[in-house]
Amino acid sequence: MKAFERREQIIQRLHRYKKVHVADLALEFEVSEETIRRDLEKLDKEGIAKKSYGGAILNLHTNEDPSYSLRHSLHLEEKQRIAEHALEVINDGDSIMTDTSSTAFEALKRITEVKKNLTIITNSLVVLSEFQHSGHTLISTGGVLGAQTNSFVGPNASYTIQKYNVDVALFSCKALSMTGGLSDSNEAESELKILMQQQASKVLLLADHSKFDRIAFIKLLPFDKVDYVITDRKPSAEWMEFLNQHQVSVIHEPANGHVS
Repeated sequence: MKAFERREQIIQRLHRYKKVHVADLALEFEVSEETIRRDLEKLDKEGIAKKSYGGAILNLHTNEDPSYSLRHSLHLEEKQRIAEHALEVINDGDSIMTDTSSTAFEALKRITEVKKNLTIITNSLVVLSEFQHSGHTLISTGGVLGAQTNSFVGPNASYTIQKYNVDVALFSCKALSMTGGLSDSNEAESELKILMQQQASKVLLLADHSKFDRIAFIKLLPFDKVDYVITDRKPSAEWMEFLNQHQVSVIHEPANGHVS
């Protein structure tokens, strides 16, 4: 078993039991306790776990869905670079379904400036408000509005999404894992993203480098449902090989983009 696979299994145990013990994990994975301690140190640095005496406990923030304003302020420069790369795969006249992620919002800021005659279907109140005078066609999913997330969810939102067949689904997620696929922290939002993927001819996942090799609470999609991963820097050789095996194209730095 590779180190990242072992760490992901440890994360799964943390989500299930809220805490893990070094001795138990070492026995289960047939490795030294020092190896497990290094795994837990890495998970602590990534904010997934907090080391405790003899083991670790789940960082409760892993399951939280932070407010839009907080999400928007994190990794803003990286999101803006991702936005530039997204232009490569959006055409004039495209119909786009998009989620409430701050990364998708930054991408839409550039896309709506450069591209013409777009139709944008979204459950994001922020997108509807920001781009109402952009000259593009906006369609709201409707539904129940969440005060913290500024997003519409629920049966009405699902119904609207399933009414339309679109060129592009454009969304982000909280975590990417080679063994766990895409994952997120908000169940209602995740359900809508799955529907967006089903209705789209082309699926674009926007994810900055901090989201790789992580697992969040809600399982979203496997990689074979994604056509493009657009990120701010080139993923590791291991990730590039993995995405190539799953026939996922990668767009990343350097400037002017690069497609693999």
